[in-house]
Amino acid sequence: MDIVGLNINNIKMISKIKKEEKWLTNYRLSSYNHFNKIALPNYISKMDIDFQKIIYYRGKDNNSQNNWDNIDQDVKREIEDLGVLDSQSNFGGLGIQYESEVIYNNMIKELKTRQVIFTSIETAIKKYPELVKKHFGKIVSNNDNKFAALNSAVFSGGIFIYIPPNTKLERPLQSYFRINSKNMGQFERTLIIVDDNSELHYLEGCTAPINSEDSLHAAVVEIYVGKNSKCRYSTIQNWSSNVYNLVTKRALVMENGTMEWIDGNIGSKITMKYPACILQGNNANGMCITVSVASHNQNQDTGARMIHIGKQTKSKIIAKSISKNGGKTTYRGKVDIKASALNSESLVKCDTLILDGFSVSDTIPINIIRNKTSFINHEAKISKIDEEKLFYLMSRGLNKEEASELIVLGFLEEFKEELPIEYAVELNQLLKKSL
Repeated sequence: MDIVGLNINNIKMISKIKKEEKWLTNYRLSSYNHFNKIALPNYISKMDIDFQKIIYYRGKDNNSQNNWDNIDQDVKREIEDLGVLDSQSNFGGLGIQYESEVIYNNMIKELKTRQVIFTSIETAIKKYPELVKKHFGKIVSNNDNKFAALNSAVFSGGIFIYIPPNTKLERPLQSYFRINSKNMGQFERTLIIVDDNSELHYLEGCTAPINSEDSLHAAVVEIYVGKNSKCRYSTIQNWSSNVYNLVTKRALVMENGTMEWIDGNIGSKITMKYPACILQGNNANGMCITVSVASHNQNQDTGARMIHIGKQTKSKIIAKSISKNGGKTTYRGKVDIKASALNSESLVKCDTLILDGFSVSDTIPINIIRNKTSFINHEAKISKIDEEKLFYLMSRGLNKEEASELIVLGFLEEFKEELPIEYAVELNQLLKKSL
């Protein structure tokens, strides 16, 4: 079943298919009202989205499976060919979303006995309504920006994770998102709660094939990090060049908590993504390491936001970008140390590698300090491939292409070191294909 076009009746239809309570239907309709009032961002050119052509919902089966053998054979074959299941044994749980629905969700028994919840957002809304309602839409409101409003109106699929107090996961949880059709919209909603004295590493991968018409990915991620807790969210998004990738990610970090965003962006027509940490508690920490690769007709507008509220809070932003074949990369970041955030500090480091004479890279930082006891260090460097390094490697037997590839991979080493070995290998393969 396909729901095409954006209007009140279609939004009600999505809510009806999912058998939602009235509060959630009203939330969707309120979000649609905000969407109509909010303008598109004026700092991104060539954003030509026909919202009436987008498929807002596609699903054959509403029921998520925990047995891979029960998945539709055609879908199963495609996912298996992509190698998504190959590393499942290394993770504590795996969720897969195909088009609009989570089609597979499984978690090892050990985590269930520890009362960890890892399921689709729709299942969580039905089985844990009070827990969801307490947190849903509180960090990212439905009038935050145009695409957050759109997601709030039509969201379908997405992951819910709850880590109870005093629980540290030894193995990551993983999700995989796939868009497989032209004009398809994917609007997953992710809500993660890491309760006090707990720890989680969550991994996410995304892909789409190349189609003749554009697709839209507009996700919302909300993360709550409790006292003395830690959450790491690692993403490698390998969208095709016909996908608009417009994502809102935000975390609220309490006292002595730590939030880490490890964010890789390869492909897509336009990416707009600025993972944020709201460091509310004293001694809270936030980190964001991003990699963006832009080629012909691609615009990677990425960065991070760190909002310091608590005392003695610390943040770090490391942004690596590569532009080639006329591609454009932009670092657009913000660090705001509030008056209450006494004795706080932030480090911002932006490094860009331009591989030819007609690609573009911009750095647009906003750094604000509202008290006299805090400080921000900001470093930025834009460079081309070092000819001396290139000559040295070629003198050692490498051809120019191999030498350039080795230099680029070395440029990204700081990012790759933060990934599990399975994802680091995948990133290397993706980079080799894209360079």
